[in-house]
Amino acid sequence: MKNTIISVKNLTKNYGSFEAVKDISFEVYEGEIFGLLGPNGAGKSTTLEIIETLREKTSGKVFVGGLDLDKAPNEIKKIIGVQLQTSGFYPGLNLLELIKLFSGLYNREVDGMELLKKVNLADKAKNKSKELSGGQKQRFSIATTLINNPKIVFLDEPTTGLDPQARRNLWDLIKKIRDNGTTVILTTHYMDEAEQLCDRIAIMNEGKIIKLDSPDGMIDELVATGFERPKQVKAANLEDVFLNLTGIEMKPD
Repeated sequence: MKNTIISVKNLTKNYGSFEAVKDISFEVYEGEIFGLLGPNGAGKSTTLEIIETLREKTSGKVFVGGLDLDKAPNEIKKIIGVQLQTSGFYPGLNLLELIKLFSGLYNREVDGMELLKKVNLADKAKNKSKELSGGQKQRFSIATTLINNPKIVFLDEPTTGLDPQARRNLWDLIKKIRDNGTTVILTTHYMDEAEQLCDRIAIMNEGKIIKLDSPDGMIDELVATGFERPKQVKAANLEDVFLNLTGIEMKPD
């Protein structure tokens, strides 16, 4: 039996007369990659910010790691990691110094080099964040979510703007985080990414969850209706060609 690590019940968020999140309910299981997808304005970011204790809800109940959001928001903050935007890093500090800074904020002792090794950035330990490539910046951003050894990490569109090589490298890192026992909540606009990474997906539109299932379950259900793509799908695509030619092993992107 799967253990529930996040429980959202009848969650609503209003901004005046506008209802951004409309009475949604869902659960996230321990140790899975859970995708929250939807077009811009669907309510997914608002939903995640409420769970992350960053935004107040209008009504409903939220439990994170068994903790009631209404009663223990500070305790919830101790067991989650939220991806930081790279623009939020102090430009004058190198990666090891940034890790030491954030470790102090969490009041934790962290082996900075060991953490950088986990995200394949040990050779960049003395570099400043502005000296990193786009993929390296995203990997370091994810590293900062792991400083407090969280039970759950939240990743907001982690591969946006990355080249195919860097995207695949980041996919491997996200899977590794999940395989080490951490639950991952992911938002993305790339459907291939969601299909590859997510164990289950909730699709939101206009403030409501309109579908929740595994990627395979959703695809099989659509195919069962008689849906066919207008163009036959080849055994490979252009991204596969690119990766085959440039190599898919972890490289300093």
